[in-house]
Amino acid sequence: MTTPVESEQTQASPAGAETAEEDKPWQTIVWNDPVNLMSYVTYVFQKLFGYSRDQATKLMLDVHHKGRAIVSSGSKEKVEGDVARLHAAGLWATMQRPA
Repeated sequence: MTTPVESEQTQASPAGAETAEEDKPWQTIVWNDPVNLMSYVTYVFQKLFGYSRDQATKLMLDVHHKGRAIVSSGSKEKVEGDVARLHAAGLWATMQRPA
């Protein structure tokens, strides 16, 4: 005689939770590294993202002093492209979805 298998209890998430998660934009993070000059990082931010010199400098200083800066956000596909372009420029970048 076999014993019945207990059904697995799963908790359904509210329908709105999935929608809210999908609405959060992805973020491109540039990390500090010991290789690239600060002037080069500023230049890359200006060329890749169209930032003014002042905004690019502010982001570069965040990378330098805080260890990282969020330089762009958007859809997963857009951010993947931004990360790839930063890698091609020799910068260390990753992507994340904010918590």
